[in-house]
Amino acid sequence: MSARTIDPEFEDIAFTPRQEAVLEHALALLVGGGEKALTTAGLARTANCSKESLYKWFGDRDGLLAAVVAYQASKVHFPPESGATADAETFKAHLVAFATELLAVLFGETSLALNRLSIGQSNRDDSRLGRLLLVRGKHMISARARSLLEAGRHRGLIKFNDAEEAYQVLYGLAVRDVHIRLLLGDTPSDAERDLEAQARDAVDRFYRLFGA
Repeated sequence: MSARTIDPEFEDIAFTPRQEAVLEHALALLVGGGEKALTTAGLARTANCSKESLYKWFGDRDGLLAAVVAYQASKVHFPPESGATADAETFKAHLVAFATELLAVLFGETSLALNRLSIGQSNRDDSRLGRLLLVRGKHMISARARSLLEAGRHRGLIKFNDAEEAYQVLYGLAVRDVHIRLLLGDTPSDAERDLEAQARDAVDRFYRLFGA
């Protein structure tokens, strides 16, 4: 990872294990106390590292906040397109894996807390969290997911006219209304806790619409 400002596109970010550990502490501070609680001094103390290291890794406080959001989004992994489209069975398995990880991140307590926090701050002019969650989180994941779908279409494994529309359908089939319910404090059912089964069912439904 670069020493100062983080790349705006956030493509293929690779955090070191030490940086990941620090960002986990940063997430805990952010979730527990909001943006004001995430300071370089507080994080250095909590994560047992120097402020100099934080500035070297993430830049200023805005860079740190952006890195936290990007790190959370990076928990949704994407395979190399060449490997993902090796054959029809492999490609479908990668779609299931993507949907499973997407649900794990969206339904996890950390993401739910971050989203609740950003919603609560949405009417503030100085709140960057909501914008970061969109640009460095949701948009980053959707862009890479569209690339994966485009690769599948190029190999003739699925068919669609618009990658964004296809992704929104896959997203809706996987997430349904569960994310909204969890944000509002609802408890998932036993079936909804089986994320892989939910993902597999969503991909099966997706293939009924877009299977080649």
